Amino acid sequence: MSDKLKKYRSKRDPDRTPEPVPDASPTPSDGRAFVIQEHHARSLHWDLRLERDGVLVSWAVPKGLPADPGTNHLAVHTEDHPMEYLTFHGEIPKGEYGGGTMTVWDTGTYDTEKWSDREVKFVLHGERASGRFVLFRTRDKNWMIHRMDPPVRDPFPALEPMLPTSRARPPKDTSSYAFEFAWGGRRLVVPIDGGRTDAAREHPWLRGLAESFGSRTAVLDGELATLGGAEILVFYDLLYDDGHSLVGEPYTARRAALEALELTGAHWQTAPSWPGEAGPVRQAAREQGLPGVVAKRLDSTYEPGPSKSWLLIPP
Repeated sequence: MSDKLKKYRSKRDPDRTPEPVPDASPTPSDGRAFVIQEHHARSLHWDLRLERDGVLVSWAVPKGLPADPGTNHLAVHTEDHPMEYLTFHGEIPKGEYGGGTMTVWDTGTYDTEKWSDREVKFVLHGERASGRFVLFRTRDKNWMIHRMDPPVRDPFPALEPMLPTSRARPPKDTSSYAFEFAWGGRRLVVPIDGGRTDAAREHPWLRGLAESFGSRTAVLDGELATLGGAEILVFYDLLYDDGHSLVGEPYTARRAALEALELTGAHWQTAPSWPGEAGPVRQAAREQGLPGVVAKRLDSTYEPGPSKSWLLIPP
């Protein structure tokens, strides 16, 4: 019987990596464990590993498991891994094969519905990953993974931003509004899915932000502003979070979810907001040479296009 871990061992030096590198050949078994590991290597991806005949048969999935049956994801078939990898997490040294941070994203058991050289149908029973999937080989010998169950998340909302209506003076019922600076920058809506964002094509530095989200999906609304001579992306709304659309939620709920993300980086930050504080915010905007303030109704939903629920007021 051939050693199924021969290729795995050939890629790793046990003196240089904390990964398990067993000396013995694997012992066949009929277990049905699985693990999904989030792997921040040269490129963020997720490693799906299914126990089969004493080893973990493995695929690298760059965008993670698909949440919608209408979208298949690439799955790169990699070498079999030892059973000890079920619980492995840690830092693989830079320069070594797969160098980067590895964490356990989910683990559990699975049921096999079909297993052949070209197709693997299975049902996952995990805390974060569950449902029926199929891995299938394509003509160019790559693999794809398809969700066979209904979608597990809301569809992404339309990305047209909500715009304020100009008004000369603050509303009388200031307690019904939150007041934020008008930054005078360029609006930017940032969708994040599978640790990636299309906005990074124009702004490559956003790759770090997207990767920090891991498998968490989001749509952020903000503005590219110049602060202290540097361009900063200031976020002030959250339209989608972790599989759920927030556009029908009131501003207060969206704002709380945005603040919970604690977005602070060299190139981005969460915009400050002051409920009911019209006078002090206008004065601060005037002192800083900003074009004004935006009053946002606390109970307002997110309405793409011009809206009277957001008011642009001069300083």
